[in-house]
Amino acid sequence: MRRGGAASVPTPCDPFAAIRTKSIGTEVPPTTARRRETFLAGRMLISAHAAAPAAAEESDPMRVHFHGAAGEVTGSLHEVEAAGHRLLLDCGMIQGSPEAERRNLDPFGFDAAALDALVISHAHIDHIGRVPLLLKRGFRGEIHAQQATAELMRIMLLDSASIAESEAERGNRRRRAGEPELQPLYTREDVEETMRRVRPLRYGSDSEILPGVRLTLREAGHILGSSVVELRADGRTLVFSGDLGPKGTPILRDPEPIAAADLVLMESTYGDRLHKDRAETILELGRILEAAWNDGGNVLIPAFAVGRSQELLYWFAKYWDEWKLSRWKIFLDSPMAAKVVAVYDRHAELFDEDAAKVWKEKPNPFDLPNLHLTVSAQESMAINAIERGAIVIAGSGMANAGRILHHFRQNLDKPQTHVVFVGYQAEGTVGRRLVEGAQWVRIHGRDIRARAQRHTIGGLSAHTDQHGLIEWYGAIAGHPPLALVHGEDKAREALAGEIGQRFGTRAVLARPGLTLQV
Repeated sequence: MRRGGAASVPTPCDPFAAIRTKSIGTEVPPTTARRRETFLAGRMLISAHAAAPAAAEESDPMRVHFHGAAGEVTGSLHEVEAAGHRLLLDCGMIQGSPEAERRNLDPFGFDAAALDALVISHAHIDHIGRVPLLLKRGFRGEIHAQQATAELMRIMLLDSASIAESEAERGNRRRRAGEPELQPLYTREDVEETMRRVRPLRYGSDSEILPGVRLTLREAGHILGSSVVELRADGRTLVFSGDLGPKGTPILRDPEPIAAADLVLMESTYGDRLHKDRAETILELGRILEAAWNDGGNVLIPAFAVGRSQELLYWFAKYWDEWKLSRWKIFLDSPMAAKVVAVYDRHAELFDEDAAKVWKEKPNPFDLPNLHLTVSAQESMAINAIERGAIVIAGSGMANAGRILHHFRQNLDKPQTHVVFVGYQAEGTVGRRLVEGAQWVRIHGRDIRARAQRHTIGGLSAHTDQHGLIEWYGAIAGHPPLALVHGEDKAREALAGEIGQRFGTRAVLARPGLTLQV
């Protein structure tokens, strides 16, 4: 490595049929607080606006208030009341179109200063990207995350802060006289303050994170350190899936089954589809590389710095000889991904048996002979001089920012270029437009003709598919009440229908402002 029965099928709950109650802990004045939809395990609460009876007050039920990734994939943000405390599950960045991303500036919908703790499922930016902003708005509690997640958080958030600072600087250079100075969403100093509040946890440990509130993190199989969150209070158990990986994902162990729960919040990213067979997907990737070599072009792979980039290197190591990879120049063009590689190396105890075998018998995936880790901008730009024979893995994974856009500008109009999409592409992103067949895309203010050959190989997804989601939920005793999050409506509706047919569970489609009682 060089460094540089159709009629009786339950339907999804209609949140607009619920009794409305006042919002709890909102940032806006009580008179203008947003009303919430309230359910009790899929049944409507008979609480309304009047004060609850004293006996109900004393029971102090666990509640979940949805604020983000409830009808969309990004911006994970769920508020929990438990044992007299308030805490958050995730605090993620909203990603996608410029209009969607401007919503990151909006109020959270609760008082950050009134929160007692934050639990992180994993280190992808759509799950952690607004954590420093939470501190800027008054949060002073502890942040709980799995050990590897804690390390990855620093890398991801510092990169996010650097981007925000650079964008603010560019905007201020263009602002007109009299216009207010732009400020970044948060700074690198804000990130360092954030990290001082992080408390790393091991998988399977039973920790009392607040008086009367216990937390256990279990393996989710999505990325290194990704966790299923299990919260227990007052004899009730809330399970949040985080993002679930498919069984057989390389490097990582499979998602851990959950024995029991009183309410499950489950992701639904690919709730409406089945992935291609992983073995066939790998063969397809090999065929794409061979075709690209024969076409005399380069291969561009938009990939997340955490997870997908490392998996690709794993497959390159495993099929080093079969794919004749020694003839290629392979670039991991992401300073952040290079740092992530070091975290993976430090946490080999989290790898599955197959990965451990590859590390012993094949070239180290993170130290391939012709792998170049390009850190500086100059090194990245130098790749553009290569006309053929380069495999470039670069962020961002949705091609909405990052170095992959520079490579698109140089290569997208060439028919011999092959672009390989290996992950989810959110609405409004350049990646989504290319996957949908756009002939022109706008990059850095310029319209670029898209003549490159495009391939989508869903079998490499770090999210499990409809079958995997149903299997994971179906293994939970009694098939408890279920709320679907982290998915577009088409995916959630399809998944809710399948789960209703199989288990009779009437899944709730979570919406911002909806409240569920556990």
